[in-house]
Amino acid sequence: MNELLLRSLTPGVLAVLVRRGADFAAAEDAVQDALVEAVRVWPGDQPRDPKGWLVTVAWRRFLDATRSEAARRRREDLVDEEPAPGPASSVDDTLQLYFLCAHPKLTPSSAVALTLRAVGGLTTRQIAQAYLVPEATMAQRISRAKRTVSGVRFEQPGDVATVLRVLYLVFNEGYSGDVDLAAEAIRLTRQLAAAIDHPEVAGLLALMLLHHARRASRTAPDGSLVPLAEQDRGRWDTAMISEGVGVLQAALARDRLGEFQAQAAIAALHADARAAEETDWVQIVEWYDELVGLTDSPVVRLNRAVAVGEADGPRAGLAELSALSDALPRHTAVAAYLHERDGDLPTAARLYAEAAHRAPTLAERDHLTRRAARLNAGLRR
Repeated sequence: MNELLLRSLTPGVLAVLVRRGADFAAAEDAVQDALVEAVRVWPGDQPRDPKGWLVTVAWRRFLDATRSEAARRRREDLVDEEPAPGPASSVDDTLQLYFLCAHPKLTPSSAVALTLRAVGGLTTRQIAQAYLVPEATMAQRISRAKRTVSGVRFEQPGDVATVLRVLYLVFNEGYSGDVDLAAEAIRLTRQLAAAIDHPEVAGLLALMLLHHARRASRTAPDGSLVPLAEQDRGRWDTAMISEGVGVLQAALARDRLGEFQAQAAIAALHADARAAEETDWVQIVEWYDELVGLTDSPVVRLNRAVAVGEADGPRAGLAELSALSDALPRHTAVAAYLHERDGDLPTAARLYAEAAHRAPTLAERDHLTRRAARLNAGLRR
């Protein structure tokens, strides 16, 4: 049984049912029943038109459930108009399904869970494992999300920016359990790029590819973090980098710059450097200027301060940093790094220790603690 085939067909089948008038929750249940039936039947007799087969079976499951409900009379027009079995419609509603799963009434966590379930075709158990929560908790989250979007019609315009942010949230979860969410986010973004001609969709895909290409070098064998400047660039995936750069160049050529394209351009400049000291920090600062203009994000300004510190010297970076709130995540860590580069090792050691206490993850805390310990050991000599 080709699990990837079933997962790739799931959103299209679900979208057909919703477009025909089924509410989202009932349609999703019917599609899951059809997938179970496919797992049972297909190994011995896979149909010529897998999607058409799934649509037919799912629609019949939906109609059977509809007939048994007290609300049958409100839906009898659907029952009386069952389409004849045959090839699936060539209309691709997958894009609208992305919009539905990123509905503004959903919280970000619910939108991510629903996207993984409805568009990604993952099971509730797989999603729960990926987010390290009990399966029952994830089932409740998905059920609430389905109830929220039930009744929402496809005629409503979708917000591409919201869909992209949901996919970016999925990508940043990385890997946990038996589901590689970074790889899953790339797969879904490829699917979205095939359904919509939009430069920011391409920009997000390029950004994901360029970041994912460095994945193997980000941690040491003991699990500790390896900073970008210290990574073994020979372990970077050059084919993925080449693809990401190509996707980005095509998007930038359309002259409709967005924040994901700007982020991808920064990632491409890092990927282009054969060694850390060859990084074109001046260009990176210029791209951060573009990104600040697009987002005016304090986090972007924080990252820009690091880039300025590399391009114009650590004191220039510290001057940029002084204009930002020290309550920003990673502000103290950035200050520690810039003070270290400026030669003020006592201040850097103290700030690394402070940053370690505020670190959001164990790996980051351990990395900052080791930095502080290394500097303190040198100061005692």
